[in-house]
Amino acid sequence: MRSKNSHKENVALITQRHPRSAVAEAYRTLRTNLGFASVDHACRSILVTSPGPEHGKSTTAANLAIVLAQAGQKVLLADCDLRKPDIHRLFSLDNAAGLTNTLIQGRDPVELAHPGPVKNLTVLTSGPVPPNPAELLGSDRVRSLWPQLLERFDSVIIDTPPVLAVTDSVLLSRQIDGVILVVSAGVSRVEVIQQAKEQLAKASARIIGVVLNKVKIPSRDYHYYYDYHRDEEQEKIRF
Repeated sequence: MRSKNSHKENVALITQRHPRSAVAEAYRTLRTNLGFASVDHACRSILVTSPGPEHGKSTTAANLAIVLAQAGQKVLLADCDLRKPDIHRLFSLDNAAGLTNTLIQGRDPVELAHPGPVKNLTVLTSGPVPPNPAELLGSDRVRSLWPQLLERFDSVIIDTPPVLAVTDSVLLSRQIDGVILVVSAGVSRVEVIQQAKEQLAKASARIIGVVLNKVKIPSRDYHYYYDYHRDEEQEKIRF
């Protein structure tokens, strides 16, 4: 069920709202690069996190899930940030029930999930925030959840809390095929990024990439990109 605000355009989901934009193209490049990163070791479950808050990890997870679905994969986007969940807000979804109901009550996660705004995408919101997120995410029930979901989906994208804020992401990283670390241009300090990397390495997490977020595109480069794709579209029309 969508919330009352579902009619409002959410610019954070740029890969759906503006698929021909430069930013949307950057997400498709990320999708392609992930394919190269998983040649020898398939990454069907991907955890998305950041060193600290406000780096854009949830937006990155959401748009990555969308471009994977647009490429024909059957994708589940799961909100495992059980402290400050944001996925339901990005998609304007009701969050009365979700992942926590699956873990605590044993309910089917797919029955609690919502259809996404694009074909092939399913969104599992966090559900009610529990009093003990770390204990819940480190439980055997969570570890058994991912194989079950991968029987029903081609890819599972997991949004998690920042690495240095709480232990949740580190606990989950041991259970997942690969980790994407999202850092913010001009905000993330090198030493903080290094600390986050070390925390994940201690858990034997497989970091498959780093996303540099909030990069300012010079206006001349943006106009070049826009003109290029406008000309490309006109060629298709003439054809």
